[in-house]
Amino acid sequence: MGIQYSDILAAAPKSNEFFEGFDEKFVDVPRGKVFCRIKGEGIPILLLHGYPQTSAMWHRVAPSLAKNYTVICADLTGYGRSPKPLTDADHLAYSKREMAKDLVAMMDALGHDKFYIGAHDRGGRVAHRLAGDHSDRVLALATLDIAPTREMYRDGDSSFAQSYWHWYWLTQTAPFPETLIASDPDFYWLKKCCSGSAGASPFYWQALNEYLTHFRDPAVIHGSCEDYRAAVTIDIEHDNQDERKLTMPLHALWGKTGAIEKHFDCIALWKERAEIVSGHSVQGGHYLAEELPDTVIEEFLNFFGTHSIG
Repeated sequence: MGIQYSDILAAAPKSNEFFEGFDEKFVDVPRGKVFCRIKGEGIPILLLHGYPQTSAMWHRVAPSLAKNYTVICADLTGYGRSPKPLTDADHLAYSKREMAKDLVAMMDALGHDKFYIGAHDRGGRVAHRLAGDHSDRVLALATLDIAPTREMYRDGDSSFAQSYWHWYWLTQTAPFPETLIASDPDFYWLKKCCSGSAGASPFYWQALNEYLTHFRDPAVIHGSCEDYRAAVTIDIEHDNQDERKLTMPLHALWGKTGAIEKHFDCIALWKERAEIVSGHSVQGGHYLAEELPDTVIEEFLNFFGTHSIG
C-alpha cells in the first residue's frame, strides 16, 4: 500500500496557534475568488506558497511577520481554495503572467498599492513574473529554494532531472499525469513531499491535513499540472520576450541539502534576471518556511526592514 496517509498524519505534531487571529477571505478578482489569510498592520507582505501546497505553508512564519506588517497569505490560482480556470492548448490560463494578474487584482481589492513579496517554490515563479510585469508595485522580493525557471530548464542535466523528476513528468499531455496522481493522491503527495532530507518532519497536522484534502480535488491536480506545463512553454516565451532585469532588491535563500544547492549557482542565475541580488544557503531542505521558520523570519525581517519605505 505504500506510504499511508493515516500514519503520517497521526504522527504529525499539532500547532497550538495555526493562523490564530488571521482573517480568512475570498477576494473577488476577474477570474473568480482568491482565497487568502490576513493579519497585521503596516506595509503589506504577500506570501506565496509552492507545489503541491496552499497558503497553510506559512503558518509558522506569518504570525511573527504580522507583528510588523500586514501579512497576506494567498492560495495560488489552481491550488487550494483559489480559482481553477479552464485552460487551453497554450496553457495561457496558468501562465505566471495570468496567475500574477489574479494576485495583483486581489491586492487592488484589498487596497494595497505597493507591497513586499515572500515566495517559495512555484509561488516564487509567479512572484518573479509579477515583479517583472508590475515593477511599480513590488518593493522587494524574497525567494525560498528556487532559481529562475528558464535558466533552471536551460542548465538542468540528467542528475537534476532525477531529483526534480516532477518538473518533466507533470508537463506530459493531459490527462496522463492527472490520471495516475488521482489514483492515489495521498500516496503521491506524501511520496513527493516527504522524500527530502527532512522527511515528513516539517509538516504540522493542520497544514498537512489541508494540503492532502485539497490535493484530492481533480481540479487542483489538473491546475497544478497546468502550472508546470505553462512553465516549460508559454512562461519561457514570456521570459524570452521580456529580457528586462528586475529592478527591486531580491534576496534568495535555498537549502544546503536540496537540489538547488547541488545543481545550480543560485545567486549567479538570479543575477541574470535581477539587478540587485543577495542571498545564501541555509542548513535545511526544500520546505524552509516549515523546517526552519525562525531562520526565514529573521531573514525576511532583516531584508524587508532594510528596504523599508515611509
